Amino acid sequence: MKHITKTFPGVKALSDVSLEVKAGEVHALLGENGAGKSTLIKVLGGIYHADSGEIYINGEKKEINSVPDAEKSGIAIIHQELVLVPYMTVAENIFLGREIMKGKFVNRKEMEKRAQALLDEYHMHVSASDLLVNLTIAQQQMVEIVKAVSTDSKIIVMDEPTSSISDNEVEQLFGIIRNLTSRGVGIIYISHKMSELQQICDRVTVMRDGTKVGTKEVKTTSNDELIAMMVGRTLTSYYTRDFQTGGDVILRAEHISDGDMAKDVTFEARKGEILGFAGLVGAGRSETMRVIFGLGKHRSGKVYIDGKEVKINSPVDAMKNGIALVPEDRKLDGLYMVQDIAYNTTIEVLETFMHGMNVDQKKEEEITQKYIDMLSIKTPSQEQKVGNLSGGNQQKVMIARWLATNPKILILDEPTRGVDVGAKAEIYAIMNELTKHGLTILMISSELPEIINMSDRVYVFSEGIVTGCLDHSEVSQEAIMKLAAS
Repeated sequence: MKHITKTFPGVKALSDVSLEVKAGEVHALLGENGAGKSTLIKVLGGIYHADSGEIYINGEKKEINSVPDAEKSGIAIIHQELVLVPYMTVAENIFLGREIMKGKFVNRKEMEKRAQALLDEYHMHVSASDLLVNLTIAQQQMVEIVKAVSTDSKIIVMDEPTSSISDNEVEQLFGIIRNLTSRGVGIIYISHKMSELQQICDRVTVMRDGTKVGTKEVKTTSNDELIAMMVGRTLTSYYTRDFQTGGDVILRAEHISDGDMAKDVTFEARKGEILGFAGLVGAGRSETMRVIFGLGKHRSGKVYIDGKEVKINSPVDAMKNGIALVPEDRKLDGLYMVQDIAYNTTIEVLETFMHGMNVDQKKEEEITQKYIDMLSIKTPSQEQKVGNLSGGNQQKVMIARWLATNPKILILDEPTRGVDVGAKAEIYAIMNELTKHGLTILMISSELPEIINMSDRVYVFSEGIVTGCLDHSEVSQEAIMKLAAS
C-alpha cells in the first residue's frame, strides 16, 4: 500500500500511509485506538475507497473498490467484530456467499464434508453441522479464521484474533498462522497484546494519529520502544497498583451455582481490594458474576453483604445492595452506541434528575461532567455519540455509568479487552484510585499479566469450581495455570 490518504468529514483518518507485507511473514500493525489501523485495513478490504494512494499485490497494481474486489485479489479480513450468521450451520457460514451448488440447489452435504475436512485439519473440535449460535465466542472466532483460510487467500488480516479465546486456543491459532506462513501467505496481525508480538510476529508497523510512525524488526526492538512510538511518550508505569491487604469482608458468596457453567463457587471479597478471577475460557467466572448480579440463573448458593444474607433475583436487587457490573462485551451487553455520553452515563440514575416529566438538565450535565473529568474521557462534548469514541473511551463511559450508581462492589469483566496500551494504563490508574477510596473491585481477566500486576488476591477457577486462592506474593503465571488446569 503506497501513500494512502483517507478523509472523513472533519477528520483526516489516514495521511500518506504506506505499508509493505512480505509473503510468508506475520506483520503486526500497532497503534492506539483511533490511530488509523482499522481505516487502513478497510481500504485494503474494499470497505472504504482511499482519496489517494495505490495498492499492489505481487507487484501488480489493483483497483480495490469493493469487498469482492479484495477477495478476487486474494485478501481476506477477519474483523474483531465477528460477521457470522448465528442461525446458520458452521459449514454454511464457512461457504457463505460462495455456496457449493448442485444444479440450482445448494449442495449442503458437500459443503459439510469440505468444511469438516478443514475443521479437522486445524484440529477444531466442532461439527460442520452445528448451528453457530450454539458455539462459544472462542469457537466462533476459530470458525471465522477457518472461513478466511478456506478461500486460499494470499493476504489475511487478523484484527484482535485472540481477544476472545483461551491460552490453549491461542496456541492453536499460532499453529494455524505458522502453517499459513509456511505456504507463503502474508498475515497482517492487529493486536493490543504486546506479549504476542515476540511469539508470532516478524515485523511491526506502528501508526499514530493517522500517520505511519515507522516499521521495526520485532527481534531487534523492545516493547517499551514500541509503546513510546504508539503513544508519543514513554509510559513509565504501565500498571499502577498500591497493593493492600483489604479491610473487612464486604461480600461472601457460598456454593453459587447456575446449574451449568458455575457449579459450586465459594469466595469472599474484602473492602478496598482488587480481587482477581483467573481461569481458562469456560471455567465459569463470568457466569458466577452474572448470578451475583441477578442476571444468571440462580440454582443454589447464598450471597452475604457486610455479613448479612441478601436475596438477589435481578440487577435491581444487586444495585440496591451496592453491586455494579461492567460486562465483558460492552457493545452487546452494555452501551447504547447510537446515544451520547450523557445518556449512557446517567441511564441507571435517572431518578436523581428526573421528576415526573420534568428533567433537571443541569443536574444531568453535572453528573456526566463529573465522570468525564474523573475518568479523563476524551470527547469534544457530552453530546458525542458513544459509537464515535475509541474503545478505551467507550470502556471508560461504561465504567462511569456504574460509578454513578455509587456502588460498594464493582465487577469488571475483561476491563481492558480491545483497549490500547495508553488507555489500559489509564484504566489501571483509575482502578487503583477507586480502591483507595474503599471501593471493592472484582476483576475477571483472561490476560495473566493484568491479573498478576493488578490483583491483591486471585481466585482461580476450573470447570465451574474454585481450585485455589493466591495472595499477591504467591501469584505467578505458573501458579495460576497449575490451578486452572487442575
